[in-house]
Amino acid sequence: MTKAEILLAEVKQEAKTTRALLERVPMDKADFKPHEKSMTLGRLSTHVAEISGWWKECLVHDELDFSKGDFTPKKFTSSAELVAFHDDLVAKTVKILSEASDEKFNENWTMRNGEQIYFTMPKGEVVRTWCMNHLYHHRAQLTVYLRLLDVALPSIYGPTADLNNM
Repeated sequence: MTKAEILLAEVKQEAKTTRALLERVPMDKADFKPHEKSMTLGRLSTHVAEISGWWKECLVHDELDFSKGDFTPKKFTSSAELVAFHDDLVAKTVKILSEASDEKFNENWTMRNGEQIYFTMPKGEVVRTWCMNHLYHHRAQLTVYLRLLDVALPSIYGPTADLNNM
């Protein structure tokens, strides 16, 4: 299997799990924050969804320069809108990975803000860290928010206290 095929299998599996979690986000509680320094539920759930679209920035492009962007986070009024956004980004990611060569993962990628370079590393490491591990980190945070709101959690890697299913 190629590097892209290995990652693609993981992306598809994890997208199902992420989708099941996003379906449960109560957008009527979008302003909920477990702590004053925390993101709101609305912002965190959107961030979890949007990370699925970072493959374009991390694999297709050679750098991300914050000084050149005018990023404005999306806001959703329903979990259905949030899930549709996620699904669209996952479809684009599947296409990108389906077309990626092994050599692409060895190319360097840089994160910067104008002249300030935060890091440069091979794209294979970038996608593992920023497209996969970063997603898992924030998805786990989202489960805590949902638990605090007494929302039943889906199975992620096994049964939950809410659902005894796999």
